[in-house]
Amino acid sequence: MINTVDFITPPVDDPYWFGQISAANSISDVYSMGGRPITALNVVMYPAKQLDLGILREILRGGNDKVVEAGACLAGGHSVDDNEPKYGLCVNGIVHPDRIITNAGAKPGDALILTKPLGSGVLFNATRAGKFSLRELEKNVLPIIAALNGAAMTRALQYDLHACTDVTGFGLLGHLLEMAIGGGVHGVVDYNALPFYPGAYEMYRKGQTTGSNKANRALVARYPLAVERALTASQLELLYDPQTSGGLLLALPKEQAQSLQADLLAAGVAVAARIGEITAGPVGITVQ
Repeated sequence: MINTVDFITPPVDDPYWFGQISAANSISDVYSMGGRPITALNVVMYPAKQLDLGILREILRGGNDKVVEAGACLAGGHSVDDNEPKYGLCVNGIVHPDRIITNAGAKPGDALILTKPLGSGVLFNATRAGKFSLRELEKNVLPIIAALNGAAMTRALQYDLHACTDVTGFGLLGHLLEMAIGGGVHGVVDYNALPFYPGAYEMYRKGQTTGSNKANRALVARYPLAVERALTASQLELLYDPQTSGGLLLALPKEQAQSLQADLLAAGVAVAARIGEITAGPVGITVQ
């Protein structure tokens, strides 16, 4: 059994999108371990005296639709009164004991593949600040963020997958560092290969940021980080950008990477970017 719980504050004002994104974010923890979600419970914090219950109904509808899409059953949940809306799921899944995937098995010679773009954190903040178009966010960003990671993991499990993590609040470098620590290996990132959401770099260039970038930078700084190419401050910030319902970071033998990329794209996964590799050496990260 896999048991996990996660909830978030609204990244967008639309309650249905909020429900979908939060549910996909919660379910992703089961997928990232190679599991299949079976049941889910709603976790709700809501200011019922300040906000209309019709908004909550839409949040729950979005969450339920995503649970059904995942092939799981929403079995109930619990709610409390709170000053700010928060929503998520407690998800129960199953996985064969011999097929559990963790973030601790990456090996030297592995390729790294990422299945969603980066930069959602700054785009959410910029949209709230009126600096980024909500229409563009809904068209180019939210459908990918709300997409389940199930299809990507189903294809990845057909290969010799050594490690996996979903890229969420710690940003790309934070989660890659966890993978490096778990395997006692070194992560190498090819910056030119990284996929970014349209507008993310521009928002950092214009001074937008998130409340997590500074902490994510401090987290990564505990281990050696070598940046071997010239990057602007805005380009660097994208490496620490916190993701909500981010993609999977997959480590598998480099000989299998190209085939997996083709399978992911054929399955409708939005991105299948080979962003780097795992090497031997001291735990840490190199950006090239």
